[in-house]
Amino acid sequence: MANEDLGRTLRRLRRLASLTQEELAERSGVSVDVIRQLEQQRKHSARLPTLHALANGLGVELTTLLGDPPAVTTTGENDGPRFVAMRRAVMPALWSPDPEPPGPGFSLDQLREQIADGWTQYHSAEFDTVMKALPDLIADARSATAADDAKAGYAALAKVLQLAGHVAVRMGKTDLALIALERAIAAAGDSADPLLPAMVVNSVAWAYQRQGRLQDALHVALHAAGTVRDGGHTGTADGLKVWGALTMSAATSAARSGDYDRAAGLMEGAEKEAARVSKLPAGGDSRMVSVFSPSSVRIERVRLAVQYGHPEDALTLAKGMRLSKDTPPSWRTWLLLDVARAHTDLGDAPGAVKTLESLRRVAPTWMQHHTLAVAIVRDLWSLPNHPPGLRSLAEFLGVGE
Repeated sequence: MANEDLGRTLRRLRRLASLTQEELAERSGVSVDVIRQLEQQRKHSARLPTLHALANGLGVELTTLLGDPPAVTTTGENDGPRFVAMRRAVMPALWSPDPEPPGPGFSLDQLREQIADGWTQYHSAEFDTVMKALPDLIADARSATAADDAKAGYAALAKVLQLAGHVAVRMGKTDLALIALERAIAAAGDSADPLLPAMVVNSVAWAYQRQGRLQDALHVALHAAGTVRDGGHTGTADGLKVWGALTMSAATSAARSGDYDRAAGLMEGAEKEAARVSKLPAGGDSRMVSVFSPSSVRIERVRLAVQYGHPEDALTLAKGMRLSKDTPPSWRTWLLLDVARAHTDLGDAPGAVKTLESLRRVAPTWMQHHTLAVAIVRDLWSLPNHPPGLRSLAEFLGVGE
């Protein structure tokens, strides 16, 4: 992977983890000399196995080290007018007037539908479209809290602020994300939905993971999952989905902290419970509830297996997998990328190319901007023998030019 920012990112993540270069070398198995050369930008590239090892030593996702794909098209300004508008919507200025009740043409059902559509667009990686809509959606939801059915208004406000938090994470603005999510939790507490606070906590755990706060992420996810279970909510489809998503989040944090046994136990428990979802009465709009199904659990198990050095297990888990119809497109694309990683780690270049060709058909724009997809193709391109189809992929991603 050639990346002029790799060294700076590595140094920043190492310092955030309070590790010396020698300590990171011991944790990752990568020599101090390689780490030093990368950080001093005397070396601008590293093979995928080295990057995997460094990411695991730092306790972060590989994409955190490589740099996330651009979430929203920009002109080079991270805080351009559209992003400023989102900030103002999430954090109104001091002494702003209280929200006015909505006008006569307002429909709470229509607002809910628009927010649900926003979540669908988010899961389809249409981040630019979501960002355009967020300021008005947040403003409408705030107005809805001043209407007669205030609790329903607060529920809408919680879900749209949660959506804003997710977009902020994708933009690399985790501090803004946590502000949005904390306000979403407050709004959820004023709603009549007992599951809403726990749903938002799952997003908080994800934001903590992105900041390297793995123990904090593990704690809040397990606490919220326990609250859902102890409240008797796992007897409903929606409640079980919320519990399951929190449990998978806790497993991810445990794995990144090096506690693979605990992570495996949590994922096994989640997979067992996921089989009950389809047997329970249908819940609310699936676009507005946590993602949890046998398919999502298996996808997450594949991700953890490939991330922590078990590519054979990853391919075994992925083989013959049939995805449920409610699996979001973003989860499907991640599965293909992880399978391609597993093939690459095993030295199966033809298998990796075949999987990447499928990914290109399913999500060409997403793939073109994804740093990990580019890294995999770079690694394959460096091999002496190129399998059929690799040249087309390399040209598509601008590799090997």
